[in-house]
Parts: sequence; structure tokens; C-alpha cells
Amino acid sequence: MRVDWRTVLALVGTVLQALAGPLVLSALVAFGYAESPVPFLLPAALALGVGLVFARLPSRDIGIREAFLVVALVWLAVGTVGALPFLLAGTGVFANPVDAAFESMSGITTTGATVVVDFDAHARSLLFWRALLQWMGGLGILVLAVGLLSQLDVGGAQLMETETQTQDVTKLTPRIEETARLLGSLYLGLTALLVVVLLVLNVVGLGPNMDPYNAVTHALTTVSTAGFSPEPASAGAFSPVVQWVLVAFMLVGATNFVLLYAVTRGRPRRLFQSEEFRFYLGVLAGGSALVALVLAVDGEFGSVEATVRHATFQVVSIVTTTGYATVDFDLWSPAAKHLLFLGMFVGGMAGSTTCSLKAFRWLVVAKTLRRDLFTELHPEAIRPVRVGDRIVDEGTVRDVNAYVLLGLVGFALLTVVVVVQTRGTGVGEFEAMGIAASTFLNIGPAFGAAGPYGSYASLPTTTKWVLVVLMWVGRIEIVPVLVVLTPEFWR
Repeated sequence: MRVDWRTVLALVGTVLQALAGPLVLSALVAFGYAESPVPFLLPAALALGVGLVFARLPSRDIGIREAFLVVALVWLAVGTVGALPFLLAGTGVFANPVDAAFESMSGITTTGATVVVDFDAHARSLLFWRALLQWMGGLGILVLAVGLLSQLDVGGAQLMETETQTQDVTKLTPRIEETARLLGSLYLGLTALLVVVLLVLNVVGLGPNMDPYNAVTHALTTVSTAGFSPEPASAGAFSPVVQWVLVAFMLVGATNFVLLYAVTRGRPRRLFQSEEFRFYLGVLAGGSALVALVLAVDGEFGSVEATVRHATFQVVSIVTTTGYATVDFDLWSPAAKHLLFLGMFVGGMAGSTTCSLKAFRWLVVAKTLRRDLFTELHPEAIRPVRVGDRIVDEGTVRDVNAYVLLGLVGFALLTVVVVVQTRGTGVGEFEAMGIAASTFLNIGPAFGAAGPYGSYASLPTTTKWVLVVLMWVGRIEIVPVLVVLTPEFWR
């Protein structure tokens, strides 16, 4: 069956209409800080106008082909419109179209890689917009859209499963739009809770520098595991107490929202009954302990608390794909940096706001390897792969192993591309690997010039365009892009 373009464009148009709201909100922030609202109002009018035209196209219930296309095009469309405020503001690096596109795609895909060099050169409303972009991208703009817009009820289940990479989410309630609203409410509630906690810390003197603006922007980019901070020192601008709070909320943001919902319904045991959750926590605890040990041997910090805090913060930030930093970890020893580099490939739980390869896939890969080793010794044995009390069907096992292999091969090829494109610019092989992994897996900071306190601004223009595409492909998880590129898709 051919792709129904009218339905695809109608759904994309519906999401574009909804984008006008956050743009107007950013215009109000501009009013509040006596800044020009024009960079937000013009894109809002454009999004609303184009969205209205598309949304009026006749549409029907969508199939899997349309779902793949909608997911791919919505992220691309929002990333494109999202770049306009940066470009229209026209200050600093954002006056360059590629940098505006880079910052927008980094924002909506929750990557957190930035081209900003001088934070004081940009309006506070513009820095609020980049944080708001990340919040919209965190749970998935389509999940929010399904909950907000009744028109997206057609094919909502396909969109939700494609967007969250899990089928569990569609089993929460009988009606998909009700599920989406529930997840959106939980997401909003967690964000509001973090704002309140940060403000209280500020009021009682435990969070100096955490004023209302910082509280809101950091709440938006923490729960979404995204990592844009309006502070040049990122989370290093705040007190140890604030940093521990951010660690806790990064952990929550990278946890499956279906499990979080169960917790809110008085079933906290569901968390620890999940083998994926235990695996995810184990990776974070083990990684933090290893990095802390390396930092202690290196004598990097003067106290045990500081060593544990900085190690835990950086590991949690990298593994959950948030990308905040409390220190410039690019200055750490090679052993510590390589451990963080490995953490880029882990990710949080499926059905969360996180990116990268995700804990569930690594769990399946590990169990498949263990099963294969067992059957080498016992050829007659039949031993299914289990995650928790659930048997993972062989089709899913093959898909997961293929996806992980595809991700690693893709990373290797993209590293070669970055190495070739940055030849002669002083970017070494390890830095190129970090840049490829950080953008493709939507982490944010890398190493070298693109490190936690650095910027991607100095990279060649062609490299930045490649990275824009990488961030887009990484956020929608490769497969929809490859599926759309196959000849069978269009037959």
C-alpha cells in the first residue's frame, strides 16, 4: 500500500500548530526581561499558519509506514522551526544558519551539544527557548502531542510505541490519548517538583545562585535528561546539595515512565521487581565506583565527598545522556575519561527520556551471550532469554542484537567521517570518537574542544551539518530512517 502523504502532512501540521504555544511562552519570557519578542512571534505565526494548512488535509487512521514517516518528519520540522528564534535573534554564533540549526537540533533531540561560546552575549529568553526545546524533546514531542491533540488519536498507538521504543506504554490505560495525557502529567509534575525543590534550597541558603530562572531552566533540562544550562560552568555553578538533587532527578528522568507511574499509584516495589531497573542502577553504581577509584588514585579532589560526588555526577550525567558537568572532566586522566566514554554507549531505560543504546538492549545482549555459551556445552538444551519473569521472543532477541550491532558499526563509520572532516583542525582521534558518540547517541559534551566546558562552534561548517543529521538520526533511533530509505518502503 502506498504512503498516505495527506495523512502524514496533516499530523505533522497538527504538531506544528502546537509548537506555536511554546514559542509564545518564550515571547512572554522575553517581555518579562525587556527583550525583543520578535524572534519568537514570527516563528510562532509561521508554525501556526503552515500547521493550519497541513492539518486541514483529509486524514485517516495511519499504518506503520505513515508512523515511521511522521516520527522522522516531525522531529525534522520542529528542529527546523526551532532554529528560527536563534537565527532571528542574530547575536553571536547564532547569526550563522548552521549554528542556529545545530543548537535547535541539539535542543529538540535532547543532545545538549552547544555552539555557545559566550553565554552573556545571548538574551535570557533565547536561553530559555533552548531549555524549553529540550523539555519538549525529552518525553518525545509526539507523546505530548498525542495527549494534547485529539486529532492524533488516529494511529496514536503506533506513534506512541515508535516514539517510546516500548510496547508497555500502550498498556497503561485502554485509551491511548489518556495514556499520553497521563505520561505528560507525570512529566510535568516531576518538572514542577524539581523547580520547587531547587527554589526551596535557594531560600534556605543551600542553593546560592539557584534563582527562579536557573531553577526553571535546569528543571526543564534535567528531567528531560537533556543538559542545556544557561551557566557557562553548567552544574558546577551550584552547591554540592543542588548537584546531588540534580543527580536524583537525572536518575528519575532516565527511568521507565510506566514504572514511575506505578510508584505514584502506591506500587514502589514494581521498580525493584524490574530486572532492567536493577541492571541500570548497577551500571551507574559500578561506573561511579570505578571513576571515583581512579580519581582517588589520581588525587584529583581533596575530600572523599567531593571525589564521590563528582564521579557519581559525571557518570550519571553521561549514562543517562543528560550531559551536565560539575567540573571540566576533559582535564581528568585518560583512565577516567575512557570510562566516561564507555558510559556514553549505555543509556537509561526504555520508555524514559534518555537516548543512547539503552539498558534493556544491553541486558538482552548479555543474556543472549550467556545463553549461547551454555548451549555450546549443552547443544540439546532449549534455553529462552528471560528478562525478569518475561521470556523475550526470538524475534525481539534478533532485533535487539541487530540494533546494537548497527549502532556500533554506525558509530565506527561516523567516527571516520568526523576524523576526515576535521583533519588539520587539531581534533585528535579520541576527540573525534567522542564527538561522533556524543552527537549520534545524544549525550552532549565530548572531549577536547567539544568538552564539557567547551563548544562545538570551532568545528568546520560541513562537520556541523553532518552532526545535525547525526543528532536527528540518533534521537529517532536509526531504524525509522533506514526503513524509510529502503525501496520496499515506497512500493
